[in-house]
Amino acid sequence: MKTITTLIGLAIVLTGCVKNSEQASQTEDDMSLKLFTLKGASGMTVTITNFGGKVVSLLVPDRSGNFADVVLGYDSVTQYPQGNPYFGALIGRYGNRIANGNFILGNDTFKLATNNGANALHGGPNGFHNVLWSAKQEDVDGHDALKLTYISEDGEEGYPGKLTATVTYLVNDNNELIIDYVAVTTRETVVNLTHHSFFNLKGEGSGDILDHSFELFADQYLPVDAGLIPIGAPAPVTETPFDFMNPHAAGERISIENEQLKRGNGYDHCWVLNKKTPGELSLAARVSEPSSGRIMEVFTTEPGLQFYSGNFLSGRDIGKGGKPYEFRSAFCLEAQHYPDSPNKPDYPSTVLKPGQTYRQRTIYRFGVR
Repeated sequence: MKTITTLIGLAIVLTGCVKNSEQASQTEDDMSLKLFTLKGASGMTVTITNFGGKVVSLLVPDRSGNFADVVLGYDSVTQYPQGNPYFGALIGRYGNRIANGNFILGNDTFKLATNNGANALHGGPNGFHNVLWSAKQEDVDGHDALKLTYISEDGEEGYPGKLTATVTYLVNDNNELIIDYVAVTTRETVVNLTHHSFFNLKGEGSGDILDHSFELFADQYLPVDAGLIPIGAPAPVTETPFDFMNPHAAGERISIENEQLKRGNGYDHCWVLNKKTPGELSLAARVSEPSSGRIMEVFTTEPGLQFYSGNFLSGRDIGKGGKPYEFRSAFCLEAQHYPDSPNKPDYPSTVLKPGQTYRQRTIYRFGVR
């Protein structure tokens, strides 16, 4: 496993518009640090590094045709060890939290690396966000794609089984970033992969996201305890500030007196998506930003969507162009299974057995209004 500590001192600049000449060719067994640019016919451009599979820039137009980078990140790879480890990252083996870093599978109890108080968060300190992936840029049906592969050894961060994960990013001509996930294991394990870009549709570093309007197509959500672990069965969103079945600005109700909002310091909860059929690809969320006219829609095969309103951003992270990322200056929409599912048998299972294949598709579609 190659973590970020092996990369300190490599002065590769991660800009919002990377020149092709900066992208040396790379085979799947070449484990040097690289950047890759995917571009669609409509101009949408996504730059990705094989370190953590991180999306480091995502350029999309506003209603006037002006392009802006709508994801948070850094100018240099050397800033990542001291900065936010999740900006733009692929998350695994388990996205979100597992209570007390423990779960039972069969007759065995597994103790995970903990990195969020007593809990395991996003696969542990050296989860998939913090390793080098092998990478190969491809043409898929005339579209730019990047295939990333990582082999997580049996016992890594406490998880059982040797897990081989392959994630393909693809940009098409409809301003869609499509993310396909596949994983297989040598031993029964748990898997919950997701993507963790921090978005601001005005452009990264352009103020807070409280005026962004959100629709979340879910009539239930998962209330949490003080450690942000779900406390049990889903609860209805009706007559709560968690009801986004119709559009509401993020800031409209975020400061009202509500115990769940207090626990999350805002929105940091998993919504239970309305699905006619489990595993179907369906619209999960729509976000619009009034000044730019940009719209982002999220489609996913996953049963849940974590909406995080940037509550722990504080200005300490100095992002692209020296801009501080202030409180609630970005949001995340992470398609995933539910937090702490390995400890909650009533939740959709995240167990993967040998001979089975984990599959997930999530699409971020951009447009204008």
